[in-house]
Amino acid sequence: MYLLINILGVILFMGLAWLCSKDRKTIHWRSIIVLVLLNIFLAWFLTSFSAGRFAIERVADGFNWLIETSFSGIGFAFSSMVNVKNMDVVVSALMPILLVVPLFDILTYIGVLPFIIKWLGRGLSKLTGQPKFESFFAVEMMFLGNTEALAVSSGQLKRLKSARILTISMMSMSCVSAAMIGVYLQMLPAQFVLTAIPLNIINAMIVTSVLNPVTITEEEDTIYKIEKTDREPFFSFLGNSILEAGKLILIITAMIISFVALAALIDKILALFPGGLSLSKILGVFMTPFAFVLGLPLNEAFEAAQFMGTKLVTNEFVAMAELNPELASLSKHMAAVLSTFLVSFANFSTIGMILGCLNGILKKEVSDEVSKNVPYMLLSGVLVSLLSAGMVGLFIW
Repeated sequence: MYLLINILGVILFMGLAWLCSKDRKTIHWRSIIVLVLLNIFLAWFLTSFSAGRFAIERVADGFNWLIETSFSGIGFAFSSMVNVKNMDVVVSALMPILLVVPLFDILTYIGVLPFIIKWLGRGLSKLTGQPKFESFFAVEMMFLGNTEALAVSSGQLKRLKSARILTISMMSMSCVSAAMIGVYLQMLPAQFVLTAIPLNIINAMIVTSVLNPVTITEEEDTIYKIEKTDREPFFSFLGNSILEAGKLILIITAMIISFVALAALIDKILALFPGGLSLSKILGVFMTPFAFVLGLPLNEAFEAAQFMGTKLVTNEFVAMAELNPELASLSKHMAAVLSTFLVSFANFSTIGMILGCLNGILKKEVSDEVSKNVPYMLLSGVLVSLLSAGMVGLFIW
């Protein structure tokens, strides 16, 4: 019964995107069907097929090895905080960023990541019939994150019409960066973290193609070559990368402290009124129907909905930190769909980051046009997370 509800849920999420579409007549259904079939295959391959699970385990082992290696540096600086019974979240999950971010930046500096991104993007475009730049940008987000990918692609963005800029902005709601994978792996099961990342990228293409279908000419379907500039010296580049990683840790730490404290403040204010209200209960009521059609019994749906709502209003780190102690007590299906849903940047604060980045890249009238479509950006991010969770849920019971 709940499997059938899960299947209907995936269809329902697609139907909701269709209902909210800006132009239903120009939706390219052939491309979308290919993308949906590809993502369902990926969800099965990575969660239920032995070769896929083996690949996920090896990637997870690589990241865990990287995290363990980072503790040699963290332990040197903070020996009293490492290898203790209960390490703080900042130390166990965030400090490894000081190794992970510079490593991925080095791979970018020497040309390894750009090469991988270029050919994966070309392959995705050929397979699905999606525009070249949108396919390239989707893969780019998977490695670099949203604002970084927007900044790297600024030369291309300046040449796009506003409708395609909106598509890119909506896609940007659904990614994570490779540098964050190590953080997520400390909080959620590796199987679902590493499965959610490619599913989110393809589902972002599906959802944006339905919500904001854009017809482009053959001349427009190109990736413009950007003139290369002289690179800064390697050690200067590496120093800047390490400093940026440090800033990122401070930003995430500040956001976690602030959002958790604000949520606690709201709960204390709500406690003054009769009825035993709390922020999590309010969010849970709103998100429960969506959690239910992910194939969860009603009592589990309400519990899952509270984490889902917390993630959208605050960020994924707060929701993951709250979920982590509860994972062992959850059913396999609930752990799968909830973990998958949390692995993305889709929340209110991400909207501000994307708009701020676009304001710095594009002309004011273009960025203002995107700002008028903030509800579409949020809807895109939520639907992508729901679709990814629903697709993974089809195979985990």
